[in-house]
Amino acid sequence: MSELLRGTSILGTEVRRVEDPDLLRGRGTFVGDLDLDDPDVLHAVFVRSPVAHARIAGIDAAEAVAADGVVGVFTADDLGSDPVPPFAQIHDRVARTALAVDRVRFVGDPVALVVARSRAAAVDAADLVDVDYDELEVVVDLEDALDQDAVQQFPELGTNVVLAVKDPDGEPDVLAGAHRVARLRMENNRMATSPIEGHGILGRPTASGGAADDADAEVTGLDVALATQHPHLAHRLLVRWTGLSREAVRVRAPHVGGAFGGKAGIIPEHAAVVRASCQLGRPVRWVETRSETMLSMTSRGQVQYVEVGLDEDGTITGMRARLVGDCGAYAGFGGSFASGSTRTMSEGSYVIPALRYEAVSVMTNTAPTGAFRGAGRPEAAAMVERAMDHAARVSGLTPEEFRRRNFVAADAFPRTTKFGARYDTGDYAKALDAALEAAGVEELRAEQARRRQEGSAWQLGIGIASYVEITGFGGSEYAGIRVDRDGSLTVMAGTSAHGQGHATAFSMLVADQLGVPLERVRYVQSDTALVRSGGGTGGARSLQLGGSAVLGAAVELREQATRLAAELLEVADADVELVEGSFGVRGVPGASLTWEEVAAHAHDQGEGLVVDHDFTQDGSTFPFGTHVSVVEVDVETGAVRLLRHIAVDDCGTVVNPLLVRGQQHGGCVQGIAQALFEEFRYDEWGNPITGTFADYTLPTAVDVVQLETSLTTTPTDRNPLGAKGIGEAATVGSTPAVQNAVVDAVAHLGVRHVDLPCTPERVFRAIQEGVGGEQDPWREPPAIFDDLPDLNAVDDVEV
Repeated sequence: MSELLRGTSILGTEVRRVEDPDLLRGRGTFVGDLDLDDPDVLHAVFVRSPVAHARIAGIDAAEAVAADGVVGVFTADDLGSDPVPPFAQIHDRVARTALAVDRVRFVGDPVALVVARSRAAAVDAADLVDVDYDELEVVVDLEDALDQDAVQQFPELGTNVVLAVKDPDGEPDVLAGAHRVARLRMENNRMATSPIEGHGILGRPTASGGAADDADAEVTGLDVALATQHPHLAHRLLVRWTGLSREAVRVRAPHVGGAFGGKAGIIPEHAAVVRASCQLGRPVRWVETRSETMLSMTSRGQVQYVEVGLDEDGTITGMRARLVGDCGAYAGFGGSFASGSTRTMSEGSYVIPALRYEAVSVMTNTAPTGAFRGAGRPEAAAMVERAMDHAARVSGLTPEEFRRRNFVAADAFPRTTKFGARYDTGDYAKALDAALEAAGVEELRAEQARRRQEGSAWQLGIGIASYVEITGFGGSEYAGIRVDRDGSLTVMAGTSAHGQGHATAFSMLVADQLGVPLERVRYVQSDTALVRSGGGTGGARSLQLGGSAVLGAAVELREQATRLAAELLEVADADVELVEGSFGVRGVPGASLTWEEVAAHAHDQGEGLVVDHDFTQDGSTFPFGTHVSVVEVDVETGAVRLLRHIAVDDCGTVVNPLLVRGQQHGGCVQGIAQALFEEFRYDEWGNPITGTFADYTLPTAVDVVQLETSLTTTPTDRNPLGAKGIGEAATVGSTPAVQNAVVDAVAHLGVRHVDLPCTPERVFRAIQEGVGGEQDPWREPPAIFDDLPDLNAVDDVEV
């Protein structure tokens, strides 16, 4: 355990979340709650394409413009065809505009924007906008879109492929000389991000020379309330979009009802609302409906072809991976996963002497994909851990024995992988052993054998996944502390919480370092007018970067306050000690000053005690762990029942075990849901067929079990806390553990693979394929991998 957490420190103890009382009592403030009594606020509603692919032949908005309460109806002719600054862009020739210009490319593509004095009026008027569509052919399937004869999303490109990653340094045949080869084709399912709150924005323009809505007034400023996880990034993008100065734009996030990667940067709808607001000179609010969220906030999607070479003892000799990544329409951040973080983490926890990795990202007539709790790392773990389980079966070894033979050893760190991941610390076997012991795997296997011998309808499956993931991604973060005259403190950081518990963790760090009660610490975040800079929240970066910045600011403030106390006490700095919130002189009882006295003196001298601190982390951190899942499968129907899920995660030093356990539980449920329930699907015409919660299956409390979570602790040396990320780790580990358990339950029936999610239909079909033989989980990859096009390298992705 880190030296910071020794002794009587509050750190490392379970402290209840300070954020929760307001939220539980209905005192939270979200974008949809702001300025509800302000009659000047206008309401925006989008007109969206009902077809997946079409030319826009014409838009007649005359009837909508004349409707009661309508202030304006906007199309691309009004808002312009300049690209919206993206959070990330794979290809500069497929950038999105605020509204569709001449073509729509997925169901839900925004075509027009209606602004009215009430939301009801805007909804009614949106129905009056008449859009004439000339429908075009549609391509939905990833591999179909690779075909040169497939309809092209951007004909000027001549292809639907927007990114290809070759492996020029790879050996021609990494499987040469292998005693046997385990082969799998697998699908990583597209999901709906499904936060409690969808997108929301309220833009307020200001002007010089009169009111903002005066004809002669020029908009000179913009105040934006935004449901975002990246206020400062959104600020930079809005500055680019509006052309206003950095100082003239303010972005603030009130409470945010979840994000999970879906609220990164700004989206075209934000850009449209802001531009309409500036043109009208009036505040405009848009709050996304659940239907809109389901249409547009989707993520992930890969088809993975993996081959693992093995020697006679079950040791890996080489691996080849070929992936097709899903961009959806256009080519934003989501399409880069197969070429980026999935590639980076493709070695997983294992020693792979020879590795060849190739990937393409392709556009289809489906919603653009984006980040979602792991952004490429869950896909990597799903690929590697499924392949390792399959390789273990091919080798005739138990899943745990196969992993032990091929793990990176605990004394092999730090370790640099082929694709540049610099693993910091790890003890993969320790986490595996802890998970197996907690699960009681030997007893479970005995029960499995009994059921198989008896021919039970409900067969038992035990699945293991030993993952490693990447968090933090290096970089910097800001923190500041201000001490009020009464000694209370205001802490600010550049991360932006949407449920994770930043206020609790950061306040604990400050209270512990400065000896003040937790209730004397106030936390400020997510406002670009108050917080100098920030990287926001994503990639499980907040504690290791934001927390390290807060710790550094607290240490600096303590030194500053100690110097001031020494002056007042007329002793050397080294003679002053901070004990239980008072500055005393070593060895001189009674000679002391309270925080209030030191703070008041600092204010009398000037601005008070003020610290601004930036922390830079040299490289990412790599949390890891092992999950064991236990399921029952009804071999007569394919139904799956989750019985137990054991998660042993290692996120380095733990500041608050309660917060970590919350992240473990949330991540596990999300990963279990991907394995068993969730999948966003389209029909052959590109229509969403899982666009509501009646069709898209999110698990409820009755669908999951009491999770069994624990930790091993392997601190990192890349930040002073020794902390690694935990926000996405359990998501990364849980999905393949459940999938492996389902396959294990029916492996004796010849089943070798079931694609995600493992629905009863898929499981039953796999059982039928295995009847009388052994299911073949492989088919040859698309022909494009025979001669990959020379497209953007992964390093060219703009973020």
